[in-house]
Amino acid sequence: MMEDVIKMVEQAIETSSHWPDTGWPATFGVRNVEVNNLKAAEALPRNAVYREEAINYWRQARLTGHDTAEAGKKALEALKNGDLAGADNALYLCQYLEIPFEKDAHTWHPVYEAFRAKCA
Repeated sequence: MMEDVIKMVEQAIETSSHWPDTGWPATFGVRNVEVNNLKAAEALPRNAVYREEAINYWRQARLTGHDTAEAGKKALEALKNGDLAGADNALYLCQYLEIPFEKDAHTWHPVYEAFRAKCA
């Protein structure tokens, strides 16, 4: 019943674990300089006024990606054990934590919606 959701959760865990590496289009500073991942942010010249903003943004993406991946692992375990309430709680947390990045990351909200649709 939940095999497709399990696959979505596994993929989302992998994806969110690599947010700062794979990144997405993100702009910084008054000139909207595109810095698409943590490596690019750290490679910016030290005198770039938006460097710290970009680094902080991508470090936060790394922390959030890690947290959502950990919660996703709990959801995965709950799904495999038939614990739908536990899976719901963990997936809710994933999509909630993702909110600051959801517009760009598009990772956990679709998974949570698919899970809720299956449970309806």
